[in-house]
Amino acid sequence: MTLKNHLLAGDLTAALALVDEMEAMSKDDKISTIASYAVILLLHLIKQHVEQHTTKSWDVSIRNCVRQINRKNKRRNAGGYYLTKDELLTIFQEVFNDAIDQASLEVANGKYDYEQLSALVDKNLIIDQAMNLINHAQSL
Repeated sequence: MTLKNHLLAGDLTAALALVDEMEAMSKDDKISTIASYAVILLLHLIKQHVEQHTTKSWDVSIRNCVRQINRKNKRRNAGGYYLTKDELLTIFQEVFNDAIDQASLEVANGKYDYEQLSALVDKNLIIDQAMNLINHAQSL
């Protein structure tokens, strides 16, 4: 309603400021959702890396997270993506510690604490793997 009122009053500056604010809110929501899926994706990649095996459940979860990240990031009408590859990479880097924390509860039945598990995992390798999965799915 506020946007409509600004437009009807001819106050384009206020209307555009409101549109910018709405876009920022929408992008923040996308980032939050993508970050949640990124934690789960990284968690399963970490488990695969440390335990040197996978399960059907982990594989399905990984595929689902990749699909959801791409689905949430895809612009429906305008085409393209909300977040650039660099912005996605930043999200993966920001949530990596959350994924390690969660993985410490699950890897080897909780055998490792956060610090021990961090030492066992190559952060860059795991994030590169996640980004490769995202990029591959986008190209299909």
